[in-house]
Amino acid sequence: MDIKLFFLGLCALFCIFRPLSAQSTCKLKAKFNLGGYKDVEKKTVVVGGMFPVHKRVASNKGNTSSVPLSSGCVGFNFRTFRWAQTMLFAIKEINARHDLLPKTDLGYVIYDSCFTISKAVEGTLTYLTGQDEAVPNYRCGDGAPLAALVGAGGSDLSIATARILGLYHFPQVSYCSTCSALKSKFQFPTFLRTIPNDEHQSTAMAKMVLHFGWTWVGTIAADDDYGKYGIKDFKDQVEQAGVCISFSETLPKVHSPEAIHRIVQTVIDSTAKIIVVFSSDVDLSPLINELLRNNVTNRTWIASEAWITSALISQPPGSGPNFTVSSVLAGTLGFGVKRADIPGLQHHLLNLDPYADLLTEEFWETLFNCTLDYSKALRMAKQRATYVNGTLSRTVTGLPDGLCTGQESVAQLNNTYSDVSQLRITYSVYKAVYAVAHALHNLEHCEPGKGPFVGKTCADINNFEPWQLMYYVKNVRFKMPNTGEEIFFNDGDVEGFYDIINWQVNHNGEISYVTVGNYNGSAAPGDRMTIMNDSIVWNNDMLEPPRSVCSENCQPGTRKGIRQGEPVCCFDCIPCADGEISNTTDARECILCTGDFWSNAAHDACVPKLIEFLAFGEPLGITLIAISAFGALVTIAVGVLFIMHIGTPLVKANDTLLSFSLLFSLVVTFLCSIVFLGEPQHWSCMTSQVALALGFALCLSSIIACTVWLIVLPPHPVKNTSGQNTKIILECDEGSVIFICCIFAYDILLALLAFIFAFIARKLEDYVSEAKCLTFGMLVFFIVWISFVPAYLSTRGKFMVAVQIFAILASSFGLLTCIFLPKCYILLIKPDRNKEELMKPRPKPKDGTSTGTSASLATTATEATIATTAIDD
Repeated sequence: MDIKLFFLGLCALFCIFRPLSAQSTCKLKAKFNLGGYKDVEKKTVVVGGMFPVHKRVASNKGNTSSVPLSSGCVGFNFRTFRWAQTMLFAIKEINARHDLLPKTDLGYVIYDSCFTISKAVEGTLTYLTGQDEAVPNYRCGDGAPLAALVGAGGSDLSIATARILGLYHFPQVSYCSTCSALKSKFQFPTFLRTIPNDEHQSTAMAKMVLHFGWTWVGTIAADDDYGKYGIKDFKDQVEQAGVCISFSETLPKVHSPEAIHRIVQTVIDSTAKIIVVFSSDVDLSPLINELLRNNVTNRTWIASEAWITSALISQPPGSGPNFTVSSVLAGTLGFGVKRADIPGLQHHLLNLDPYADLLTEEFWETLFNCTLDYSKALRMAKQRATYVNGTLSRTVTGLPDGLCTGQESVAQLNNTYSDVSQLRITYSVYKAVYAVAHALHNLEHCEPGKGPFVGKTCADINNFEPWQLMYYVKNVRFKMPNTGEEIFFNDGDVEGFYDIINWQVNHNGEISYVTVGNYNGSAAPGDRMTIMNDSIVWNNDMLEPPRSVCSENCQPGTRKGIRQGEPVCCFDCIPCADGEISNTTDARECILCTGDFWSNAAHDACVPKLIEFLAFGEPLGITLIAISAFGALVTIAVGVLFIMHIGTPLVKANDTLLSFSLLFSLVVTFLCSIVFLGEPQHWSCMTSQVALALGFALCLSSIIACTVWLIVLPPHPVKNTSGQNTKIILECDEGSVIFICCIFAYDILLALLAFIFAFIARKLEDYVSEAKCLTFGMLVFFIVWISFVPAYLSTRGKFMVAVQIFAILASSFGLLTCIFLPKCYILLIKPDRNKEELMKPRPKPKDGTSTGTSASLATTATEATIATTAIDD
């Protein structure tokens, strides 16, 4: 017993002197300046909360010559103050219920994070310590156990607090921290949230951009994890789908007029009409104000859930029905979390006691622009008062101006604090408090022997560890009162459901939030987004979605030409070349038309080439047929005339057989020109050139060569697709250039011999100079065919055939006229000259030179009388 008493004494001394020892070696490094609400006396469990009631911390001068003080907060935020009041209302409501934690009275400790990481960390450490002075790693109070932290506001704040709370396995349920980075259970093992993960929102934004066909968008993100992660996920998805980012700007966390002005100028200079913004309303507010000052219109803004229903943006300070906010921001589309009505909340919001605590006092003074402190009001009134003869004016002799009565009506003010029409994040706060309450309820009602812990034990509601409550929080499943929504966590997240909200101007000229669709991340991929396009009112009251493209779509008939150094969405539309088409929008390459096809005028389809040949029925063909027939008839008429006068001296003198052979060849020549007309066939190709050659060569002179030509390489019809791109010219291929050159070279040789002999005999003294007629005939022949060559080579299509036929007809008429017209003149007009004595040679000249007759020399050249050529290509 003595030994036991000795050890007990030592333990007592150790317990007594330990605080003294600790006091001599440990000292408090700082005392935090935190505002908020606290009610922990005689409470069973304490629930923590953290809300960014202020927009930022007050700036300090960085003075290191004195003891540093924790900065205060400035910029009261009525919207987030409503969130904090919602947590108070929810706890009050839960404590009044008999079906939820009936034996447990919840307390609360709520801190203002001032939308700043440092303040969020201060609040977290203070909450864990259990007293106003933060002692890291120690719980310095013996009051009610801490349940969980509801907060801490923005994603950056929650990331900071979650890292600390995770060290102690302390549950944290967030109501507005949506950053996708928080889903990592390795980094944030005790973090849960009642608001969807931003992965859903980024996907929803990307689907919206693709839904409306926008390919050229700008992005703006807050300089925090919420903005960076959200906009990165969005950009990855849209860029993969072919959308280009015109610009990507970051909003400064610290007020910077230069940075804001630069971003506004970027928005103005960009041709992108769609701008996606991932930011809180506090960070976005300076940019919106600058946009309003510059009246930047004709833009459609895509909003994240953090500002889509924020009055700080839709109703900025100083705005009114005639303010430019509607022209700048009307038509905004965004995603809002689930909305719900919370019965009794508005009554709670409107019935605050302005003297209850410092935070509510500041709210009241800010809302009504007055002070609840009489001495302060008097001091301010004195400063404003004017002195008359050294005495105060009557304005300060009674109640001082600027003093709040405490009886002002919150309901009469149109303020975002009391507006309960868009309870979205407010509803998320409500759900977070209820999630903690239901987890505590399940912990409290654990049946002994059926518990989830080692040995199937249960936790004690009056003395439990944070990790024990964490088990119940992550497995909680309940239905919200009034709405019936079932709440449960899937690896710390809830389902990704959003309302699609459109900012429309109402009859009062103010912005109203109109739901025009929804997005359900849990549905099948094809059914996730529903948008009522007809219900959307766009910027400037347009009913059609705006176009936002760097370059307009390249229509069929053109192809994309990428601009060097610019995004792929910026391109030129280059028309397809002749013979190439594109039949789709935004074609990257043109397609070459092949075979018998060619591009149409619009270059969007390959069409059959036009078939071209010199047809019988067209005017030119009819004209050529008429001329050919006329020439043949005239030639036949001359033959008939010669037959009628066959016994006359003139006909006899010209060798009857030779004359009829010549006339026959001319008839063949005239008629063969008709074979050149019409669609080329095998027989016509073989007949036309050969008949022409034989006709000009008196039928027999080149028949052995023509026969070989027809057997070895006969002419045949072909489709000429190279002469003209848009047409197919039906023509005859001569088969062999060598053969046709040989045949017509022979004809040319005969024509030259005839010309030479006729030229030599032109001065013979005959009454009828046959040599002169032949000479002129050959001259006409050569003139026609020499002129034919350049004319033929300079024409294309069916007119090549027409030129050839004209050459044939012209040379034939020339020969007919020059050779037979003089004879016909004598036979018909001057029959008195058709006498035998006139057909004889004239008397010899005195010098005795024998000259002969022109007819004899002409007879010598009979075999080559009018050998001519038709030069083909």
